Amino acid sequence: MLKFWKKKSADPVAAPSQEAPATPEDAPIDAIGHAPPPALEEPQSESLVEPAPLAEASVAGDLLPPPAESSTEVTEPTKRSWRERLAGSGFARGLTSLFSRNPKLDDDLLDELETALITGDVGVEASTQLVESLRKRMHKREFADASALLAALRKALVEQLLPVQQPLDVSGRKPFLILTVGINGVGKTTTIGKLARRYRDEKRNVLLAAGDTFRAAAVEQLKTWGERNAVPVISQGQDADSASVIFDALQAARSRSADVLIADTAGRLHTQGGLMDELGKIARVLKKLDPEAPHEVLMVIDGTTGQNAVNQVRQFRQIVGVTGLVVTKLDGTAKGGVVFALAREFGLPIRYVGLGESATDLRVFDAQAYVDGLLPASLGGH
Repeated sequence: MLKFWKKKSADPVAAPSQEAPATPEDAPIDAIGHAPPPALEEPQSESLVEPAPLAEASVAGDLLPPPAESSTEVTEPTKRSWRERLAGSGFARGLTSLFSRNPKLDDDLLDELETALITGDVGVEASTQLVESLRKRMHKREFADASALLAALRKALVEQLLPVQQPLDVSGRKPFLILTVGINGVGKTTTIGKLARRYRDEKRNVLLAAGDTFRAAAVEQLKTWGERNAVPVISQGQDADSASVIFDALQAARSRSADVLIADTAGRLHTQGGLMDELGKIARVLKKLDPEAPHEVLMVIDGTTGQNAVNQVRQFRQIVGVTGLVVTKLDGTAKGGVVFALAREFGLPIRYVGLGESATDLRVFDAQAYVDGLLPASLGGH
């Protein structure tokens, strides 16, 4: 009896919970316009320097130089591999399970593969074409076994993604204006904060524009990111005219010789038409200062939304001319196949993918690394 009670009391210590803490990108802003307090979007585990309050510098001060390296800088946590980050996705689990059984090379295996691709958000047409191509090669006896099929699948998936593997180069203009768009809840503000950190670490002078004046607390959230990254924020408060805010920010960026200006925009207005009209107005107003602005229209997409992401891109692209994509939340419940669907449907460059909550987990998109993270390295492997 005594041993039994000792064992029960030890269990909670021996088996701690494996549930991962919620990340800021996993806690979407309310799609109907209600937002949590700014603190909810602050990553608690992210190793960022906490500078002293910027006083009025966040609105009207001069650009702050990148902080010098010193012993006060907190070291970022070790970057986890793409496979570690993507292994939990539904797409990766399905494909790994399929090939880990050492399956027989036959039509049944290809039927299972097609199902895994479709349920992983690759899309029906794309999945069917890929599998039928592999089936023809199998019938021609090009594959000796299932291991050879796996290698061919990996190669085919990488080939689909290589055309959209185009990193964003912000050195061509000064200031280089990035207009970020996307619906509420996709991690847009968090992505802006991580981009600001990336460019600041590259020793660039960065300015942020709080153009999402419709959503409650959006301006304060962006200011919080600005303070954490020692990056000034141009803002006029909630309900200000978004185009006016970003126009003023571009003027400020030019007068202060900023390298990069990243502008936030609303993800929802009272009607979808209102949102698109606002985005169109921003683009028109910016061209009065710089005919080529914005230099990048970066659309942020939630990787957990699956095929709905395709519809979002289609609509935003018609209005504001999306030129690059960021796919977030791929380390969580996202199926992962939507990246292939986006590549096939639009061919737009995928600039970055979000693989976690820390600043270093906003990764430059790498086609080979992405496929490596989704598929086992070898038959029966993990």
